Amino acid sequence: MTEQDTKDKNAPQNLDLKEVKRVWGPVEAEVIKNFLESEGIPCFSKGLMLQTLYPFSADGLGEIRIFVPEKDYETAKKLLESCEP
Repeated sequence: MTEQDTKDKNAPQNLDLKEVKRVWGPVEAEVIKNFLESEGIPCFSKGLMLQTLYPFSADGLGEIRIFVPEKDYETAKKLLESCEP
C-alpha cells in the first residue's frame, strides 16, 4: 500500500482555509455549515468537541470557528451577511 492509498480520500488536500464566522453553539454552527454547503461552499469547523464535552461557554472556551476555502471566502461572507437580521 502506498502513502497515497493510506490518505483519507475525503480529507481536504492543500486547502488554504479562512475563518468566516464564530458562533457559540453547535446548532448554529450546523445551520451555517449546511447553508454554505447548499450554496456549493465546503465548510470545516473547529472547536465542536469542547462543546460536546462541556456544554458551556466562558471567555472564548467553547466557541466554534467555521472555515471555508480562501477562494470562497468573499462569497461565503456575503451570503452570511445577507441572512443576518
